[in-house]
Amino acid sequence: MNKPSHSIYLICSKTGTWLSTLIGLCSHLQYAHASISFDESFERLYSFGRTEPDNPFCGGFVIENLYEGVYTKSQDCRCLIYRIPVTALQYEALSNRIERFILEKDTYSYNMLGLFGILFNTPIKRKSHYFCSQFVAEILIESGIFSSSKVTQLITTDDLLTLDTKEFVFEGPINRSNITQAQKGIQAS
Repeated sequence: MNKPSHSIYLICSKTGTWLSTLIGLCSHLQYAHASISFDESFERLYSFGRTEPDNPFCGGFVIENLYEGVYTKSQDCRCLIYRIPVTALQYEALSNRIERFILEKDTYSYNMLGLFGILFNTPIKRKSHYFCSQFVAEILIESGIFSSSKVTQLITTDDLLTLDTKEFVFEGPINRSNITQAQKGIQAS
């Protein structure tokens, strides 16, 4: 069996946007948004969300930066970061899948209807449409990193946090000082 030789990062956040707040109120999720990163700089997070930080109605595949965009819109912005050890094969599979999303990003849209599906426990599958936790779950499942008895259209950030191999890195307000401390902890381990 292959031993973990790489790490990826699961970032769950509460951005303070109206959609994040609404999702939290309706679902009782502490963290409404999920992203994946390949390194501890957290300057390239992959997810589905606002394609234009100031326009909540434009959504799709996004490459986020923990220090920019929606993460700077609210002083109450918080995150939870986990490191996930993965094998070289899992890392390569995940990297290849992300690369395909990057190359085809204009073909994807945000799955707003899918959020209602979660509320009513009814999966709403739409071609080329994702919401953040659906996207993260799908690419982790396809890469052999995560498994769930749920279909991806019903997976929430809380479901992603059931991943057994995760290692706690940080929880708290998003600011450069806090994240720098978290990075020092990662580098020391």
